[in-house]
Amino acid sequence: MSLVECELAQLVTSETRDHGVVELKEKDGERRLPIVIGLWEIYAIHRRVHNEPPPRPMTHELFGNVLDALGVTIERVVINDLRVLENSREGTFFGRLIVKQDGKTFDIDSRPSDAIALAVQKGAPIFVEESVLHEASQES
Repeated sequence: MSLVECELAQLVTSETRDHGVVELKEKDGERRLPIVIGLWEIYAIHRRVHNEPPPRPMTHELFGNVLDALGVTIERVVINDLRVLENSREGTFFGRLIVKQDGKTFDIDSRPSDAIALAVQKGAPIFVEESVLHEASQES
């Protein structure tokens, strides 16, 4: 498995759609990976990027607080798979949340949107499997 480190490049929202797009950019390259995600995840990422905490913890903040209380650190997020629907250009991305507690590493299945929101919240690196980046990226 070959991983490529990426960073958050852009968040795109629309007033007429019930989803947005998070765009990751290859850290040492030009490829960009757009991922369609829900509005709640877009807002969670936007709040964190713009340092606008909600008045009360929302789901992603709550989960991040629970991880902190349990002494769990997020080592990295990995977007590791893309399953394209038959007869379509659309597909579903899959992700992993790699966390560590007391020297033990845990690999947890996660929607990429939730994992990215937590990575942004905790300052964890985001990686994309090379095969996924190759298949779904766009050149900038």
